[in-house]
Parts: sequence; C-alpha cells; structure tokens
Amino acid sequence: MSDAQVHRTVHDVIAAAPAGVLYGMIADATQWPLFFPPVVHVEQLDFDGTRERLRMWATTGDQVKSWVSRRRLDVERLRVEFTQELTAAPVTSMSGVWTVEPMGNRSRVTLEHAFTVDGDDPGAVRWMEEVTRANSRAQLDRLAAPWANLDETVMSFEDSVRIKGPAELIFDFLYRAADWPGHLPHVKELALAEEEPGVQVLSMGSISIDGSSQNTESVRICFPAAGRIVYKQTLTSPLLAAHTGEWAVDPDESGVTVTARHMVLLREDAVEEVLGEGADLATARRHIRDALGQAGLSVLRHATQYAAGAVRVL
Repeated sequence: MSDAQVHRTVHDVIAAAPAGVLYGMIADATQWPLFFPPVVHVEQLDFDGTRERLRMWATTGDQVKSWVSRRRLDVERLRVEFTQELTAAPVTSMSGVWTVEPMGNRSRVTLEHAFTVDGDDPGAVRWMEEVTRANSRAQLDRLAAPWANLDETVMSFEDSVRIKGPAELIFDFLYRAADWPGHLPHVKELALAEEEPGVQVLSMGSISIDGSSQNTESVRICFPAAGRIVYKQTLTSPLLAAHTGEWAVDPDESGVTVTARHMVLLREDAVEEVLGEGADLATARRHIRDALGQAGLSVLRHATQYAAGAVRVL
C-alpha cells in the first residue's frame, strides 16, 4: 500500500435553486461540458442506474487532461461519490464526493476531493491544489448561477447533409481543421496544436453572418474509428456562456450522413448588448440558430466538395 500523503480540499457554495435541480445537474455528467467551464467532454462507459463509469476530458490549468472515473449516485441522500480509476499525471489517486443539502428555498452544495501525487512532490501538490481550487470554484459558481430561465437559455440543434463519397475523406477534412482557412470562406485564420493524438486545441478567427469578426478558442476530442469529433469552445462569442458540439460521419450502404450538432447556453445579460435594445431570448435563439447553423452547413458542404475532389484526383 502506498504511503503517499493524502491531500484534501473542501469547497462549497449556497445556491438559489432547489436541491433536486442541483443534484440532477451533478448526476448527469454528460451535460457537464455545457454547465461547468473546465469540463470539455464526458463519455458514459457503463451505467446500471446507481453506479457508472465515465471517461472525462477537462482543462487543468493550461493543459487538457483525461481520466476514467467510477461514480455512485445516491438520489435519496443527494450525494454523488467518485473515484478516478485511471488518473492523469502527476495524480496517483483521486476521489471525492458531491453533497447537496436543502436549505429552504436555497441549497448548499459541497465538493470534497482527496488526492495523492507521484512522490508527494511539493510543486506537484501545490499545482494540484491550485487546479482543484480553481476547477471546484468554477463548477460551484456555475451551480450558484440563477437558473430561472434554463429552458430558454439552453438550446440544442443539428443539421445533416447526405454525401456520396468515402467517409474517410470526409472525416479527414473535419479532422484537418488547420487547412480550413484555405477551404472555408468564413474562416480567416486558424491555429491548431495537437500535442496528444486526437486532442486538438484550436484558435480561430471567423466572420459571422452579420459580417462581424469574432475569435473563438476550442478543444476538440477526435474519435477516428467512430467517425466523431466532439468539441467545446473555451472562448465563445459574447452571446454565449457555453458552446459544445459534435461532427459525426455515419456511412451506410448508399452513402454518408454528416451531421453538425450544437448545444449552447445563452448569456441572458448580453442579449441586448449584442443584438440591440429590445432583443429578447427568442431573438437570441433565432440568431444563434441561424449563425451556427449556417457556419456548420458551410463546413459540411465544403467537406463534400473536398471528398469529391479527392476522389477525382485518385
């Protein structure tokens, strides 16, 4: 058994929301990328109604880390326990618990961590304490945000096109985002780093449907065997508090369906500032649907042209 020192942290927040709502947000980890700033993507590997295994990607400082966690959900006690099954260096073990405590019209949410690091290196311990503090505060502060208009501020949609061409070439176009400025008219510049295979960090300058320039930054997780690329914008347009999405390439006997999926969390307090006096959430929803939909379809159509052109060359 390891003699490494166990380091513990405890953070909490008082939230103006019912305990059941907050517990539901904590329990459904697949939605965390939309609500919790550090979380990039979550894949549910197994679930029996109480116990689950999750593969998670998150930003830790200026890095993207991935791990596998086991969780036990206790709806009666409003408690979720977690243990990392596969950790990311320098962490050698990580566990903890979420607890939601009803307080009349409000709730207390507590997030506890217990971790060890390789060799109990003081610098690594300090780094982990800082990262844990920053990520815990980011998650708890988001839970404490007002959620009165949650149904209106969250929206999801998708667009698909049918393509007759090799799925591999279509995925290749989506994967090679660094080449997009030469193919996509709305993408003016793009920098891409891929220090770990399949984990891409992008910075992109583009033109929106109203002609304005905008800069976004994203983390993309690529699954070539499944024909999927999922992403989260870590720097969004001013109207969005969060934007996650997916590119999916699904071949069948007669061709390929390529889909652009989006899920966004609108920033309600920025609607009038961005869209003008008198604009409301309905206006913002239409604007975002048009802007992201057109940008996504542009990528899909140019992927079609790229695949067709590559086949002619071959």
